[in-house]
Amino acid sequence: MSFRHTAIACLAAAALSLTGACTATKTQESTGEYVDSSVISNKVRAAIIAEKGLSFFSIDVTTFRGTVQLSGFVDTQAQKDLAERVTRKVPGVRAIRNNLVVKGR
Repeated sequence: MSFRHTAIACLAAAALSLTGACTATKTQESTGEYVDSSVISNKVRAAIIAEKGLSFFSIDVTTFRGTVQLSGFVDTQAQKDLAERVTRKVPGVRAIRNNLVVKGR
């Protein structure tokens, strides 16, 4: 095989491998879904920052296909509930997994 044919074959293989990266699987989002999830996470973070009584630094937000997971620590059950209510108001949130832990005193 000539150098030209080898180069073309390598470019074709690279192009095919890149197109597979944009496809969603059961455990991996497509590129578009990933961007959407990032936007939702950032909107939830902004809503938490804007809410008095919640500490953004103690709450982690992760989104996968519209399901938002809240994790971290809060001081009271009321703060845990407030974080969930604030999250529920964000457009695009389909479900919430509230894994916030209330710190024992």
